[in-house]
Amino acid sequence: MEQRRLSKTIEKFLTDAPGIETVEELLSYVLKQIIDTGDIGITGGRIWKLKDNKTTYILIEQTGDVSIIDEKYELKVRDFSVLKEIGKRRTITSTETDRYLKKKGIYHYSATGVGHRYKIKKEKEIYFLYQYLIALNGNELDDEFIYTLNIIGTTINSILRTKRIEFKAKENIAELEKASEIQNSILPEHSMKFGNYELYGISIPDKIVGGDFFDYIKTADDYKLCVAIGDAASKGISAAAQALYVSGALKMGVDYDVNMPSLIRKIGNLVNDTFPDERFVTLFLCELYTDQKGLFVYVNAGHNLPFYFDRSENTLESLLTTGSVLGPSPDQKYYTDSFYIEEGDIVVLYTDGIVEAMDADFELYGEERLRKVIMDNSDQSPEILSQKIIQDVQVYSANGKYSDDKTLVIIKRIS
Repeated sequence: MEQRRLSKTIEKFLTDAPGIETVEELLSYVLKQIIDTGDIGITGGRIWKLKDNKTTYILIEQTGDVSIIDEKYELKVRDFSVLKEIGKRRTITSTETDRYLKKKGIYHYSATGVGHRYKIKKEKEIYFLYQYLIALNGNELDDEFIYTLNIIGTTINSILRTKRIEFKAKENIAELEKASEIQNSILPEHSMKFGNYELYGISIPDKIVGGDFFDYIKTADDYKLCVAIGDAASKGISAAAQALYVSGALKMGVDYDVNMPSLIRKIGNLVNDTFPDERFVTLFLCELYTDQKGLFVYVNAGHNLPFYFDRSENTLESLLTTGSVLGPSPDQKYYTDSFYIEEGDIVVLYTDGIVEAMDADFELYGEERLRKVIMDNSDQSPEILSQKIIQDVQVYSANGKYSDDKTLVIIKRIS
């Protein structure tokens, strides 16, 4: 049988397998289906399982045109060097040397290893043993037959690996959902009013959990509001852990009234120490005050450049970085920048999942499209502007192959 068609045939066996949960049941079902497929040329077979002591294989299944072998017959690894050869080459053909099996009419066979491949260290010898062996009898034990067995073994291993991942995912789904609850718990309410400002934030993780976050952090005397947005460049649980860590450190730093450059440097050192094998974290942190002049002070640690809409000039400018990303190097220096926000002015904070969203042709959404949505809706409330941006990005990337966490925070001075 042509190899690709054989692979598809085996995949169909596994897809159609009715209510099978264990690996042994799955292998038994596949073995029967393979033998019943006449054009493969296999007439009988057996499944052997490596015992926990890693010194013995035990018979767990036999079917097809073979004599019945005693249930749970065992093969000692030390007595059959061919078992180690399977661990090295995956598939072998050989002449049977076991006297009992020869009495059962097995003179020539082919075997392939499937499942986990264990590395065995014994004295000065290192070898490998597969978790399961599928031994087969066929009409001809030629090179084409070996290719067939290799395809069978590779396909089964691929499906088993997928099923293991699926099983672990089901096992961990409760933990993932709990992690998602924890992550959502650190995000503030979408809407926020502070002094002369109105704010709206939204974070949409690409997976169950993500690496984006935003926060509104008030000081004890309510004279200052810190607004943060961050993006851990890792993925999944690792990114979520970094995001939680940085968010917690920010809250503590603001509570102790640490100045922004010093706070960001300390957090960068903590990220470097705590997540040495992960990628970086970007962070934008700004301060709003209850003063009437509208002082806006910020530090940008390698984050996407926020946009500042100046209503009086009808212009949209980028707020540049004031230091490097957090994590790769300790003791980085950061500095603040500032300006004054007038009534009707807007600051748009966002993560790269917004501007790097792609369409079906892998074209980026880009900053220019974002700029246009902001300019066209600058008279709207922060909530409406956020919805307009998210909707435009989602429509643009609806048929795209790549996606990432998307987070927005809109700050508008309303009086």
